[in-house]
Amino acid sequence: MNPNGNKSICANEIDASCRVPLLALFGGAALWLVLGLALGLAAVMTFHKPDMFADCAFLTFGRAQAAANDLLLYGFAIPAALGVMLWIFARLSLVPLALPIVPVVAAHLWHLGVLVGTMTILFGGSTGHPWLEYPRAVAVLLFAGFMLVAVSAAATMGFRQNRELYPSHWFLFAALLWFAWSYGTANLFLVCNHPPRGVVQAVIGWWLANNLIFVWLALAGTGIAFYFLPKIAGKPLASSGYALFGFLTLVFFGTWVGIPQSAPVPAWLPTASAFGALLSVIPVIAIALVARKTVCGAKVPCMGGPFCFIKFGVLSFVVSSLLYIGEFCPRYSRVLEFTWFNFGVTQWQLLGFAGMILCGAIYEILPRVMAGELPFPKLAKANFFLCSGGVVLYVIPLLIGGVEQGMKLRDANIPFADASAIALKFLRISTTGQMLILLGTLCLLLNIIVMTLQWKLGLVKTVVTVFKDSLVEGSAHQPLPCDKEAKS
Repeated sequence: MNPNGNKSICANEIDASCRVPLLALFGGAALWLVLGLALGLAAVMTFHKPDMFADCAFLTFGRAQAAANDLLLYGFAIPAALGVMLWIFARLSLVPLALPIVPVVAAHLWHLGVLVGTMTILFGGSTGHPWLEYPRAVAVLLFAGFMLVAVSAAATMGFRQNRELYPSHWFLFAALLWFAWSYGTANLFLVCNHPPRGVVQAVIGWWLANNLIFVWLALAGTGIAFYFLPKIAGKPLASSGYALFGFLTLVFFGTWVGIPQSAPVPAWLPTASAFGALLSVIPVIAIALVARKTVCGAKVPCMGGPFCFIKFGVLSFVVSSLLYIGEFCPRYSRVLEFTWFNFGVTQWQLLGFAGMILCGAIYEILPRVMAGELPFPKLAKANFFLCSGGVVLYVIPLLIGGVEQGMKLRDANIPFADASAIALKFLRISTTGQMLILLGTLCLLLNIIVMTLQWKLGLVKTVVTVFKDSLVEGSAHQPLPCDKEAKS
């Protein structure tokens, strides 16, 4: 804050206060990401060789893919985003993280819930609601863990020295409120003793999926990008007015989307969803303009570092959001429904948008928090190229295959089996992309594990050194027996 270096001292204190909570959140998130990708790869292999897991009920497509999707969202995206939020709130508030032990407890509760929920799905105990497959006991654990992190984040904001609110504050604090509201409401309605009957369940499920995959990821990912892009580019965030406009329109119009055009519900629901999707183009364009003006002219070399991750993530957000919005257009939904297209868009939002931005943020935060360089910086660069290339190979074939599959399904002269089999050749290419993403995430996991082990080893050495020094000092002050006799 001044030439005497108070800013660096304050930053070091802030980073030190976030060290243990972030290691707990990031380490578990990276592990769940690798396991989720491995389960997704096992699930899609059933299309290449149907009898591969014939004797393993827990690796059938219905169970393995549901568990993989939940691991990507609940296991990786949400805890990693929460860790980044805590660090950003502390840095913007110019104070150490408030109640640092609370996020550590919350991280353990969250990871325990993800473990129990994943095992429940694999062994056939899913609730049957997409993106809400975890049973009620697990939902309680996740909600409790999330609220504990939210308490720490809110307390940090309450103690802030800098009273100004930045665009990152708007998006990230809204993300905290949005998840608590949407996840808690959906669980109260669907995972309860007396759930509603009929099509109401499906409507609530569509509403939850839209709020998690589109609105919440957009709030969290955009807030993180709006913090790191100007910091790394070395220039202020461009057009804060556009950022505010994009924020307000996103939270207002984004929640209208989610009801498919073919849903067996009153006609006004799909119509409102279609209009909401059309109006949701406005915040997507506004966010894209802010990001483009911010990075335009930035003289930052893009060689696989955090800047590359975040720029790729923002680009993926714009493209995947426009594709997602296009699914609710009545003209295109007739072709794209019940195909691989929706699955490809969802994976692009999870891995191409949220995954890349979070990986870039983690690589930017970890060296600061741990007060040291990454153990394998070349693996971090390899992570970017593997994941970016893997996302393209994974998603684009699914989109193209979904369009062809939908066009074949609309032709009454083509049997259903033939129309479904048309996408198999595209699945082979997408499986290659999944493998590349898995290899890239292994680089992230290895960096986090090694940094954690180095930190713990350093703690052990420090404790041993302090213990030895205390023994030496104690023996130095204690009089020897010969000295006692001489004095007598």
